[in-house]
Amino acid sequence: MNGLIKGKKRTLFVLFTSFIRIGAFTWGGGYAMVPLMQRELVQKKELMTDDDFINILSIAQSFPGAIAINTAGLVGIRLAGIPGLLVAILGSILPSFLIIIMAATFLFHFGDLVLVQRFFRGATPAIVALIATGILSIAKNSLKRRFDLVLSGALFAFMLIFDFHPFWIILIGALTGLVRKP
Repeated sequence: MNGLIKGKKRTLFVLFTSFIRIGAFTWGGGYAMVPLMQRELVQKKELMTDDDFINILSIAQSFPGAIAINTAGLVGIRLAGIPGLLVAILGSILPSFLIIIMAATFLFHFGDLVLVQRFFRGATPAIVALIATGILSIAKNSLKRRFDLVLSGALFAFMLIFDFHPFWIILIGALTGLVRKP
């Protein structure tokens, strides 16, 4: 029993430190955090498989709210129950909260400086690159079958051409997964 408690405390500590690191070094919002989460949780810490992470990410995207918080919460609950959920979410939001407080204070005083405006304008393409990297990484790991690739392309086209709401795209994908054989 003592070993189980130590194991759970260790898992909580790893979750908290992993998500605090991810939250502290990510610019660009939740989708920019996804590749860092995958690298940290799947590749470095080996807390879950790629398939587990992709499944959690799929569920997190279907919930309302921020993708990073949803993913952190689902990872936490999967690995350590309710305490894991709380620790992962706290670790995920704490750096952003502190950084936003500091950035707001800084921008209030120095936001009109040309150098500060250029910094943020220059950071935008880097954020787009981070998000694209995450999308490609997830696509590479989840679209292994030709059917999955075709379905993904078709749903993407429907969303662009016919302006389908993302809810319907997720619902169609989920229903297809339910009726399709593995």
